[in-house]
Amino acid sequence: MTQKSPLSREQIAKRVAAELQDDWLVNLGLGIPTLAVDYVPEGRDVIFHSENGIIGMGPKPGDADVDTDLMSAGKGPVTLIPGASFVHHADSFAVARGGRLDAAILGAYQVAANGDFANWRLPGKHVGGIGGAMDIAYGAQRVFITMSHTGKDGSPKLVETLTYPLTTRNCVTKVFTEIAVVAVTPDGFVLEETAPGYTPDDVVAVTGAPLIVPDEVGEIAA
Repeated sequence: MTQKSPLSREQIAKRVAAELQDDWLVNLGLGIPTLAVDYVPEGRDVIFHSENGIIGMGPKPGDADVDTDLMSAGKGPVTLIPGASFVHHADSFAVARGGRLDAAILGAYQVAANGDFANWRLPGKHVGGIGGAMDIAYGAQRVFITMSHTGKDGSPKLVETLTYPLTTRNCVTKVFTEIAVVAVTPDGFVLEETAPGYTPDDVVAVTGAPLIVPDEVGEIAA
């Protein structure tokens, strides 16, 4: 039996970064999405957007190079690429709301088979705020979600219908988890790739909605 090798956070970030294409403007959410900037394939020109007013965000700096005046929307230290710009917060959201983001990479608590997703509040909890996720997801041409495939209790996070408070309707393009890459299509979830050692049946077993399995399913290059 082949040993199952779930992806690390960094490997998930690397896989989603492989989706990004030349000349794309991409917004990064908190958590795993922020790691994607470090894994853009060599030679591919991607510009990263932070909704607090940075266009041209670069990788996280080393500890000795942190500039406390240069922070992402998630309050993490960042660098700038050559030609980067600072814009007013309102102008930054005009970019997001105006459909100028080629993609957004966001985290989520749940994704539904129709592309709805929830990422800002857990049921019964009265903390947290929706922030800019609603505007970013609605305005982006593609929404890539990075998250664990199941919750800590083993409950599926890819579901038929959301049970958590909605962020944005019908917007998710693909989901990247530690065991699979799943596309969201008009017909529902479609399995595209599995992590090393995982079979399509393994992924079906922990997905809370019908999962279409094509004749050919790739393996994620870890």
